[in-house]
Amino acid sequence: MTTSQHLLTSVQVARFAAQGYLRMDAVVPPEMNARAIEVLNAGIPGVPYGTPLSTAFPEGSFARSLVELPPVAGALRSLVGPEPTVDHHAVHVREPQGGEAQPLHGDAIIDVRPDAFDVQLMYYPHEVTADMGGTLTVPGSHLRRTNESDTGRYQNLRGQTRLTCPAGTVVLLHHGLWHGGRRNDSDTRRYMFKIRFNPTVPQVRLWNTDDLADPAVAAELSALFPWYEGAAGRLEIYNRVRLWRALTGDATFDIDHWVTRVTNRPSLGSNA
Repeated sequence: MTTSQHLLTSVQVARFAAQGYLRMDAVVPPEMNARAIEVLNAGIPGVPYGTPLSTAFPEGSFARSLVELPPVAGALRSLVGPEPTVDHHAVHVREPQGGEAQPLHGDAIIDVRPDAFDVQLMYYPHEVTADMGGTLTVPGSHLRRTNESDTGRYQNLRGQTRLTCPAGTVVLLHHGLWHGGRRNDSDTRRYMFKIRFNPTVPQVRLWNTDDLADPAVAAELSALFPWYEGAAGRLEIYNRVRLWRALTGDATFDIDHWVTRVTNRPSLGSNA
């Protein structure tokens, strides 16, 4: 169903590897957004953990139509492969003038996988304005290992973003990204539909790699974010290089020699 024109580019995947998310504004057409509120109010039936995406949602259902939109399907294929499984899904609703801000958190217990990651799709069927709260995220936080709400003590971090977006926006998150729903200070109900996907194939060069040698790839992977304290940003770049090596199958890729230096172990190759 997807073709190379709907797959992500290397620059886009590098941006995801650095920032921990991919944002696609207004990618869902208005007619689907108009239908979404009724569907979300009615609820979307659950599926067993690990159900293949191709069988998780019935033909003609709203959820299936959402994940089969070519730009969405292409982005998912680029990040988790052609037949991921559905971990779980949920409809999140914030009532007008209600709710408390969620603590800053990641959506799993501590996850030490260096060569795999889950992706969470977040769909917003209506415009999200600043007073509606939206989802707060901390760009570049996804590779800093924490256990769920270990970060909940932090109220604000420099460079955090609070989502405002047009109707029909889809955001794909790395499972480790620090985030939290904000309280809704508007007079409008706020909706968000979330699906978490688990890969079933190695996440190696699943996207359109025509631009793999583009210097913009290394530039994306070198990005620094305001919450980094001093030299701590080097740790995040180090972790990104390790992730990029896994994603590309290129064990020689590096930025400023950091991973090459740290993984240099001559004794392992000795015949003595």
